[in-house]
Amino acid sequence: MRTSDFDFHLPQELIAQLPAAKRDDSRLLVLHRDTASIGHETFRDVLNYFRAGDVLVLNNSRVIPARLRGNNSKTGGAFEILLLEENSANDWWAMMKPGKRAKVGTRIQIGNQQSAISNPTATVTETNKEGHRRLRFNGTENILNDLDWLGELPLPPYIERDQKNLLASDKERYQTVFSKHAGSVAAPTAGLHFTEKLLEEIRALGVEICFVTLHVGLGTFAPVKAETLAEHIMHEERYEVGEATAKAVNKAKSEGRRVIAVGTTSVRVLESAAQYNDGRASSSLPPDASIATDISREVTRPTIAAGIGRTKIFIHPPRTFKIVDGLLTNFHLPCSTLLMLVSAFTSPGELRGRETILYAYAEAVRESYRFFSYGDAMLIL
Repeated sequence: MRTSDFDFHLPQELIAQLPAAKRDDSRLLVLHRDTASIGHETFRDVLNYFRAGDVLVLNNSRVIPARLRGNNSKTGGAFEILLLEENSANDWWAMMKPGKRAKVGTRIQIGNQQSAISNPTATVTETNKEGHRRLRFNGTENILNDLDWLGELPLPPYIERDQKNLLASDKERYQTVFSKHAGSVAAPTAGLHFTEKLLEEIRALGVEICFVTLHVGLGTFAPVKAETLAEHIMHEERYEVGEATAKAVNKAKSEGRRVIAVGTTSVRVLESAAQYNDGRASSSLPPDASIATDISREVTRPTIAAGIGRTKIFIHPPRTFKIVDGLLTNFHLPCSTLLMLVSAFTSPGELRGRETILYAYAEAVRESYRFFSYGDAMLIL
């Protein structure tokens, strides 16, 4: 399939610049996979689509203030730094502007949010083929612990803000209410719609709520530059599945109960952690694994393994799903890996999910749904 197959027209005014007044005031488009029928709800109506015994899985990663500013210690030239991934304490991969001036050996004095000079410095130690820089931080015990006063919230570029003067509300609303483990450089946005009250109401229905952690990085938000899907290579991202979550998901699958993932990141964790009883990871199967393969393993239902891992799983049509039975997600960018994932989920093992999703997106445009991070939500069952 070609990347351009996943393009669609989106009016600029439908790109949400602010979140809904209340988290669960956002709208909810409900897509039923078996009939391709569409319903229009508000997000709090999601309660009507859960049933006792469901397992709801959310990503509890917390967004870090990953955008830093600094100056070349020799020339005074300004740099903007977006931290991407921590290799170890004070050792990070990052995107830098202007990248051409960030040569190996360049030393950068890091400034804080008020542009005052602070002690930490960063030295470029390496570059990779994608133009990212590896930085070694000095003058701090751990730069991660200093980001709250040094860094800025990394809102995506389609949300128009003066990055040096973000709205106070962004610091709250660009985090989920259940965020726990710091490490993401973009929010797992499907979770932004939940309130603590709504989560309690979901639990009261007999739904078991579990968490995984995937620190959102380039694997999630990097654009697809290749002409065909087969040429695109995903970036690795770190994830963790706890024992309690693995136990709950595996018990639900063994008893034929639904596992509903909140967000594409939760899907990628669950499908990456899936394995058969012989220990072979299902993510090692090709995306178009045959139906015959699935039938031959019906007696050994896939399970997920607890633990820490890394994934670069690229989910696109045609793809079968081992664990996830329902998906709650936002509306995604044209030609993005996220749009490709929801297309695959809409019609597992087939190619026609793309047409269904693009039809649903066209309906969302007609109905003036709000798109992307601060936008509305979609439930696929």
